[in-house]
Amino acid sequence: MGTTLTKKELNSVFWRHYQILGCYSYDKQQGIPYLRAMLPALQKLYPEQDQLIAAMKRHNTMFNTTCAFVPFCLGISCAMEEEYANDTTNQFNPDSIGAVKIALMGPLAGIGDSFFWGTFRLIACGVGAPLAAEGNVLGVILYLLLNLIPSTLTRWYGFKLGYNGGRQFLARIQADGTLAKLTESAKVLAMVVIGGMIPQIVKFPLSLTLEMGGGTFVLADVLNGIMPNLLPLLLSLFVYKLLMKGTKVNYIIFGLLGFGILMTLIGIM
Repeated sequence: MGTTLTKKELNSVFWRHYQILGCYSYDKQQGIPYLRAMLPALQKLYPEQDQLIAAMKRHNTMFNTTCAFVPFCLGISCAMEEEYANDTTNQFNPDSIGAVKIALMGPLAGIGDSFFWGTFRLIACGVGAPLAAEGNVLGVILYLLLNLIPSTLTRWYGFKLGYNGGRQFLARIQADGTLAKLTESAKVLAMVVIGGMIPQIVKFPLSLTLEMGGGTFVLADVLNGIMPNLLPLLLSLFVYKLLMKGTKVNYIIFGLLGFGILMTLIGIM
C-alpha cells in the first residue's frame, strides 16, 4: 500500500502558496517559496531523510510564473511526487518533475499576465476608479472584488485540476510507456523556455560607433548580423558557468554591476 497525500497535506500546500513572493531572490525568483509550499507533501511522501533531501533539492530551483497559476503547478508537482514515491518499477524518472514545472511556467506566465494584469485589473480600475474619485468606498470594494474573485477561483480550481488531472494523466501514460518520452520532451521544452527568456530578460546594449572610411561602423549591428542577441546569450552562458562552479550569486551581481558601469564610462555601452 503506497503513501497517499491527504486533504491535510494538500490544503497546507495550497495555503502556503500565498507566500510565493515571500522570499523572492535573484537566482531562484519564486523557487524557495515554491519549495516551502511543497514541504508538507514531501515530508509525508518521503519519511527517510535522504529521500526528503533529494526531493527538496528537486524543487530548490529557479521558478517564476503568474501567482494565480502557481497552485496549478503545485498540484501537478504533488501528483508527480506522489507517483514517484510509490513507484515500484523504477520507471519513473524524477528529473521529469522539475522539467514539467519549468516547461509550464513560461506559457502560464504569458497567459496569466495577460488576463490578471492586462484584463481583470484594467476592468476593475475602470469600474472602481470613478466611484473612488467621488469618495465612494464602493469603488475600492468593487476594485478588490473584481481582482480577487477571478484570481481566487483560478487558484483553488487550478490546484485541484493540477493534482487530480495530473494523477490520472500519469497513471495512463505510465501504463502505456509514454512516460519516458514525456520526460525527455519536457526536458527539451524546459530548455527552450529558458533559452527563449534570455533575449527578453538579459540586456547587453552597445553604443559604440566608429567612423571608418567615410562610413559608420556600428558594433551592435555587426554582432546582430552574425547572430541576433549574441551578447545576451554569451553573457548568460558565462553567468551559468560561474554558477556551476559555485560562485556566490551576490558576487556575480556586483560583478555585473561594476562591469556595466565601467563599459558605460568608456562609451562601449
